[in-house]
Amino acid sequence: MKARVTVTLKTGVLDPQGKAIEGALASLGVDGVSSVRQGKVFDIELSGNDQASAHAALTTACEKLLANTVIENYRIDLMA
Repeated sequence: MKARVTVTLKTGVLDPQGKAIEGALASLGVDGVSSVRQGKVFDIELSGNDQASAHAALTTACEKLLANTVIENYRIDLMA
């Protein structure tokens, strides 16, 4: 089974990397960008087909390692 975990900063948390990317896009002439928020994506392969177990294991991984839950949100998408 494959999964994608997306980690993003919570609303209200300053994102200096996002601001830097926003400025770089403007200097490259990319028009219409009003805001950029930077995040992380993890593509993970798991053995087995039990979605409930996979989701539980990934939730533990996010809570303990992949995300700083004080300032970040995470989303788990499972793919068969």
